Amino acid sequence: MPKSRFIIFFSIVLSLYAIINYYIFIRGWEAISAIAPLRAVYVAVFLILSISFIAGRILERRFISWFTTLLVWIGAVWLGTMVYFLFAVIVLDAFRIANLIIHFFPAFLTADYESIKQITAVFVVCIVGIVVFAGFLNARAPRIRTLDIAIPKFNPGRKTFTIAMASDIHLGTIISTKRLNRIITKINALNPDIVLLPGDVFDEDIGPVIRKNLGDHLRQIQSRFGVFAITGNHEYIGGVDAACDYMEKHGVRVLRDEIITIDKSIHLIGREDRSIAGFSGKSRKSLEELIAGITDNPTSKIDKNNPIILMDHQPFHLEEAVQNGVDLQLSGHTHHGQLWPFNFITKRVYELSWGYKKKENTHFYVSCGVGTWGPPIRTGNRPEIIHIQLTFA
Repeated sequence: MPKSRFIIFFSIVLSLYAIINYYIFIRGWEAISAIAPLRAVYVAVFLILSISFIAGRILERRFISWFTTLLVWIGAVWLGTMVYFLFAVIVLDAFRIANLIIHFFPAFLTADYESIKQITAVFVVCIVGIVVFAGFLNARAPRIRTLDIAIPKFNPGRKTFTIAMASDIHLGTIISTKRLNRIITKINALNPDIVLLPGDVFDEDIGPVIRKNLGDHLRQIQSRFGVFAITGNHEYIGGVDAACDYMEKHGVRVLRDEIITIDKSIHLIGREDRSIAGFSGKSRKSLEELIAGITDNPTSKIDKNNPIILMDHQPFHLEEAVQNGVDLQLSGHTHHGQLWPFNFITKRVYELSWGYKKKENTHFYVSCGVGTWGPPIRTGNRPEIIHIQLTFA
């Protein structure tokens, strides 16, 4: 991404983040302003919470230690907590404004307004705390979702083919050794023919991944024909070449606008992520070019009579897969909003934000992901590993 564009984008995000935090801070200050001993503590705690994530991410690009890890964890949890505090103060302010017009608050609420503010603040903190804690537990408990898909193509080599798909793992400071091992254990229990990782294997910078030696854990993934990944936008954010090299060195084959043939009969296409344009100024190859075999490897020309599986991280323009005879497209990226109610936004942005869809002869599955970005919290859905059982006829 050009430096000027990055500065503009980062400035907008940082400004919005500061405005939201200030809004929450002011409403909290109003609630506890009458309790003098709490003021200094409140200011100090709020400052730590609001700057931890940004400070931790910046510092861990220079050095990684328990301190940077602590900052990132505190800040990440605050990101999710901040969202629900924001919703809470917006709702409360809406009621306050409505009361100025209609005057519907009962007398006991207005008689001792200071006490009511403090009680309301305690109530909001408790409710938000419960929601965030429940979302934290939910994010650490991925489920296995099984799909049975019939592809009307004759495969002389086999009648069935089993895929384990885990998108958006986001390995790094937040999702590390224990979480990765649990994911791998669930994948291996499926005894898959192939394992597919459709992008965002890493969170951002791979420094924490290297420091915790997560690559050796990736080697523990078991499948008959191997583990294959594609780039996602987060590989580009953290440095795509370093990320891909690390995966390749640890047993994960990365397909970057490439086609390979599995078991001499199933074609697997891995597309470069759309982020390539913003970060490098290059463009990825069109799906039509890839399927026509116009790649760096002229022997990769494929036969449309064989099953065709496509990995494309961001599920835009689904019609391209239909037009080019793809049998199954697997994507991720959306997280289906991750935090409720952001799933309503992703539903408007993407034709398919989460789940299964069939268009003409092409099957699609967009996973909400097995990991998390930012807050280690999921309140809009449950993380998932997809177990796909293909049958050929």
